[in-house]
Amino acid sequence: MPDKLMTNYAPQPVEFTHGEGSWLWDEQDNKYLDAVSGIAVCSLGHAHPAIAKAISEQAAKLVHTSNLYHIAEQEKLAEKLAVLSGLERTFFCNSGAEANEAAIKLARLYGHQKGIKKPDIIVMDQSFHGRTMATLTATGNRKVQAGFEPLVQGFVRVPYNDVDAIKAVAENNPNVVAILVEPVQGEGGVNIPAADYLDKLDQICKQHDWLLMLDEIQTGMCRTGEWFAFQHTQCKPDVMTLAKAMGNGMPIGACLASGKAADVFKPGTHGSTYGGNPLACHTAAAVIDTMEQENVLQRVRELETQIIGDFENQLANNQHVVSIRSKGLMIGIELDIPCTELVNNARDNGVLINVTAERVIRLLPPLNMTNDEAGIMTKVVSELVNEFVLRQAS
Repeated sequence: MPDKLMTNYAPQPVEFTHGEGSWLWDEQDNKYLDAVSGIAVCSLGHAHPAIAKAISEQAAKLVHTSNLYHIAEQEKLAEKLAVLSGLERTFFCNSGAEANEAAIKLARLYGHQKGIKKPDIIVMDQSFHGRTMATLTATGNRKVQAGFEPLVQGFVRVPYNDVDAIKAVAENNPNVVAILVEPVQGEGGVNIPAADYLDKLDQICKQHDWLLMLDEIQTGMCRTGEWFAFQHTQCKPDVMTLAKAMGNGMPIGACLASGKAADVFKPGTHGSTYGGNPLACHTAAAVIDTMEQENVLQRVRELETQIIGDFENQLANNQHVVSIRSKGLMIGIELDIPCTELVNNARDNGVLINVTAERVIRLLPPLNMTNDEAGIMTKVVSELVNEFVLRQAS
């Protein structure tokens, strides 16, 4: 019964029974093109045969033993991630918030090991890092924090994409130990920084012996056209967090570390009962293998070109469109008026979308959708945006 659930969600009036590829079906057998992918989770679409097979085979053998013992699937996945990212070590958990929580603890421990009694982490306005007490404090959105005071101490907030603001903090705060930043802000409105932003942050971190910690929970796993968004730059983070698309729906998160951050954690400093269990790790390894076999990176680059070209053509005469921006298949269409009602309008027309920051249509389609599916998405969304703007003017 719905009234037995806590009311922290306000679900849309639809329930899905099954999916295939980029499509979902509801109880009345209505068909929907999923341009949200479970919020960037189901990047290989729904019910992918290789992922379903991996889950089934591993579940039939072994689901959980705990980290009291060696876990072969965990070690194999860590090796795959090390090869793809260049980062040395991985801690596995169950979600993005847990991955960021691990990164925050790692940074604090790093600071204490340097003799800093009250270490600070620089975080950004409009960011989103999770819903735990530490990660909601790190998040740059007052709505997420409201009602949960007192918040966690040890965070210094600056504007996103503002290197000078970080330099100013460096000059005045000797307790800073790390920067935590999203390479592209997803929940904040698909905000894409200057091309050299991360490189400049990397230089500052090296200069001051800070950790550069990248929250790649939404940008990671091929979403931006590289395995990880930092690979569009020259920098390499000390710490990187992953989740979402790692398991294509199977809950798993990871905190990767390299160099001076790689050996900060010792036995007993952090842990997770379920984290890195055989089922989740075997599934995530299958996701990586499938992405490689299907050449998903190339597919993302091709689809981005098609989708952005279509939107630019179909929305060219819409004066309320502020910008159309993308990094791979993280796509944002910003309007100069609130447009949250478009979520319902699109669903009624068979396409699932998201609106974030009240004015930004956020699209996170499956990375392996077809050209025809991409065409349906752009046509429906563009028509709805144009109709919506005309209604506002009338």
